[in-house]
Amino acid sequence: MTTQINSNYLEKYAKDYAEIVCDRFYQNRQFITGQDIVGLTASVQVNFFVIKRLFELWQQELQKLKSNPYFDYRDVAVHEALTQFMNVLSRRIKVERAHLQPLLEYAVQKSIEVATNPVAFYQGEIDQAPAQKINDYLAENKKYYKWHSQVITFLIDKAGFGQDPVAYKKAIAANYQAIKEQLESVNLLLATLGEVKAFDLDAYLEKTQEAEVSKPIVEEENKDSFFDEIETEATPEEPEKETFPEESPMPEPPKAAPVSSTSTGKLDPNRVKSRFEAESYKGMKGLIGELSESLAINQRFMFRKELFEGNDDLLTHALKTLDACKSFEEAIDVINVRYLTELGWDESSDPVEEFLHVVYRRFTD
Repeated sequence: MTTQINSNYLEKYAKDYAEIVCDRFYQNRQFITGQDIVGLTASVQVNFFVIKRLFELWQQELQKLKSNPYFDYRDVAVHEALTQFMNVLSRRIKVERAHLQPLLEYAVQKSIEVATNPVAFYQGEIDQAPAQKINDYLAENKKYYKWHSQVITFLIDKAGFGQDPVAYKKAIAANYQAIKEQLESVNLLLATLGEVKAFDLDAYLEKTQEAEVSKPIVEEENKDSFFDEIETEATPEEPEKETFPEESPMPEPPKAAPVSSTSTGKLDPNRVKSRFEAESYKGMKGLIGELSESLAINQRFMFRKELFEGNDDLLTHALKTLDACKSFEEAIDVINVRYLTELGWDESSDPVEEFLHVVYRRFTD
């Protein structure tokens, strides 16, 4: 029994998804801006793949100008003026529905591909890179990779592979095999599409006795524009043995001994700290960087949904506020005053416990 992609289902789903999103957005609007696109849907990958496509079209416009044989585009003054013009142009993104809808369909299809088959998707990105500029291409586009980015970001700025596309593709496949257990689940990623239209993974991946899915290349044994300013999530530093602890899914906290709170209904930072200091199972300990940049996608999605009323702006503001704290105790005070009561958090729930744990890791000495 093999699996075959149902391209008809994928195309229809992407079309329906794009139509629903456009119906919602353009109900009282004629145009959409770049900043609107960044937060257009609950699926951050869909949004950023639309931006990525706009970036590619923006670059194509620049190349068209440079292809004119009658002017010296190597002249410094011309180069500076052209750069300024293109940056101004990038800040004037203004897209009507008829032009956004096909961009959305494309972004949805690519998002589903990267969720279900990241090796094939990122190997395809290598094919898109200009000859002898693979590192530059990856570095330039990494801000648009929001799902399973650990599969490829370890390659950025690495010169060990030269500029051989085959070597890059083999490295991607090998790294995926090494870290696949740490990646966000396919179902969790695709669930972000469900805010617009539920995605049927079984309908997309059909079972068949005959057809075979084309396999990606694997390692054989013994063988300042708008686009520059888009807010990006931090890429984890490359640890030893090419693992990515900052992006690893957090293990479920033990059900016994929930996080303690005081009798007044507020969290006691000393008790919370003692609780986590006592934990020794794999994955619980270790420093992380700023909360606003270090959350895994599955964590961000869960916190936004379960703790911050589905409001991404509220979550982002909370993370930045906690990052500005000087200590774990100060962070807990902020949580007590601003979130625990006002948002009705149950301090014994799994989402709250996991949120407190990442805050603890943020301030661990």
